[in-house]
Amino acid sequence: MPLENNEMKGTNSDGSRSGDYCLYCFANGAFTKEMTMEEMISLNIQYLDEWMESTGVKMTEEEAAEQLRQFLPTLKRWRC
Repeated sequence: MPLENNEMKGTNSDGSRSGDYCLYCFANGAFTKEMTMEEMISLNIQYLDEWMESTGVKMTEEEAAEQLRQFLPTLKRWRC
């Protein structure tokens, strides 16, 4: 989720916008759902058609899942 748009950012416990997480993942200083990385990938794949339509990028579910497996570990939530 791109965080350039302030309205897409989640909220910290003090109500300020999070610089690290989107509104779907983070609200009031906590993750909205506890899930594994594979569960996050499955959740994101559900929106692949919508994402492809909005970006003009075409890929299979397998390609998208592999890109997410490469990308998600770079995010703060998933860093090991």
